[in-house]
Amino acid sequence: MTSQRDSIPALVSPGPALTVDEVRRYSRHLIIPDVAMTGQQRLMNAKVLCVGAGGLGSPALMYLAAAGIGTLGIVEFDTVDESNLQRQIIHGQSDIGKSKAQSAKEKISEINPYVNVITHEVRLDVTNVKEIFAQYDIIVDGTDNFATRYLVNDACVLLKKPYVWGSIYRFDGQASVFWAEYGPCYRCLYPEPPPPGMVPSCAEGGVLGVLCATIGSIQTTEAIKVITGVGEPMVGSLMVYDALEMSFRKVKIRKDPKCPLCGDNPTQTELLPDYEAFCGTLSDAAEVAVKESTISVGELKSKMDNKEDFYLIDVREPSEFEIVRIPGSHLLPKQGFLDGTVLADLPQDKPIILHCKSGVRSAECLAILKGAGFSGASHVSGGVIAWAKQIDTSLPVY
Repeated sequence: MTSQRDSIPALVSPGPALTVDEVRRYSRHLIIPDVAMTGQQRLMNAKVLCVGAGGLGSPALMYLAAAGIGTLGIVEFDTVDESNLQRQIIHGQSDIGKSKAQSAKEKISEINPYVNVITHEVRLDVTNVKEIFAQYDIIVDGTDNFATRYLVNDACVLLKKPYVWGSIYRFDGQASVFWAEYGPCYRCLYPEPPPPGMVPSCAEGGVLGVLCATIGSIQTTEAIKVITGVGEPMVGSLMVYDALEMSFRKVKIRKDPKCPLCGDNPTQTELLPDYEAFCGTLSDAAEVAVKESTISVGELKSKMDNKEDFYLIDVREPSEFEIVRIPGSHLLPKQGFLDGTVLADLPQDKPIILHCKSGVRSAECLAILKGAGFSGASHVSGGVIAWAKQIDTSLPVY
């Protein structure tokens, strides 16, 4: 019987012989029989692209650089914010406000000056993804939104690139290697994105900072295994990590013969025109509800200054409410709207205004209120973030 190790060859051919300085630097790799000189030459000849230089991208980039990857690409358009530093360890206090791509490049040069770093300071989308990916052997994904994950997966399948995926949320993490040439793709595991609002982002739900190190290191390990041909990469397997129980569970994933992208008779042969629309940020009901029922934080402040009689509801979680709140708001978390438990106690004699952190959760709750007959309800665009940036700049933005 052919094992996966036999069926998946090393991705990258060995490069030139190592110099004396390189032998000293990588000596702990060289004395591992399964890696040895040939394995290190493969690493040094490899071109790896990391999508994102954030929570997962930080440990991945640092350890890929330390391992001696010859060329490291970074796709990142964001700048360093103070809230990043709890988990994005490639950045420091002095990097706040700086381009994440440039900050990461500077740290990599300190870790390993032999690594060639290429920065792509653009937002990855359908117009540039194939051109960028074509320059690399393997893609390591550190993104935190579904639209980009599906975009990365689809581009990797179409370009026949291995895709090292990781996902984190609060105390839980997942990782896998999707490679349609030898196993399933991301769409085989998740054929459709979850309904809008069902899965909170890290920005909404939080993440234990050190979880990034665990999952990012697993991603790096898998990339090294694929590049060198050492061990059995997690093609066809999903690693599920629970930090609270300190447990790892490996789940088998099978290639879906009906997958529209990598199945027996694929129906999708090109990238989708719009991945944001495919994944959706709001449900259809919320899209309808917010039309003509959305106010700005400036309008909310005017209502307060004019002492208008309304009922302001914060649909975030109690832990978020403790960090920062809009004055006069009443905490009623989103779950109470989803299960209907809060509806009976809402006032009928005054307008209801909802808000959350950014406006997504409050829009979903607004749709529920409209459906329950609260036709005069509205929500605040931008939520607490907009309030802290535009109305009361003394408040923290988390």
